[in-house]
Amino acid sequence: MQTTPASVTRLIEELSELPGIGRKTAARLTFFLLRSQSGLAERLAEALRDLVEQTRFCSICYNITEEDPCPICIDAGRDRSIICVVEEPLDVLAIEQAGVYKGLYHVLHGVLAPSQGMFVENLRIGELIARVKKGNVEEVILATNPTSEGDWTASYLLTLLQPLGVRVTRLGRGLPVGGDLEYADAVTLTRALEGREEI
Repeated sequence: MQTTPASVTRLIEELSELPGIGRKTAARLTFFLLRSQSGLAERLAEALRDLVEQTRFCSICYNITEEDPCPICIDAGRDRSIICVVEEPLDVLAIEQAGVYKGLYHVLHGVLAPSQGMFVENLRIGELIARVKKGNVEEVILATNPTSEGDWTASYLLTLLQPLGVRVTRLGRGLPVGGDLEYADAVTLTRALEGREEI
């Protein structure tokens, strides 16, 4: 005999599919929403509905947007000669919050990872090459994550971009600000030494 209402069980199951949310956390969130007197559950349901109904991918950069093209792609103040290639829309958010990059973006929506079913045709690679071939792009920054899949994707993109005569760069890697040398792994130290600059 089921003692928990089906609607509660369903929400727990749905929440537990989110990354980083296990079944216990999903249950805590569900019961928190049930106890909330502030209308949080209704606002959350409305926000989720709006997310599904109002967001889409920009037809130029494939970032998430409510208007197409997205505000970044139509911003006349952006440097149109540079495209920063990232794995996910969350990466655009991180770079924008830093406030130092003023070029355009291209979101791949993943990395090459055949073991996870992610192949060239699953990513927005063809669209990137088409953008570069249109001209006016002088530099492509490969800002994939420093993982084996991210490095493999960057290497693959490099082989496609080099023949197009565009400058291809990679984000610098090394020690984080405020980090201690004693806690850095060998790969990070190696990259920090190889990427050293004159002062």
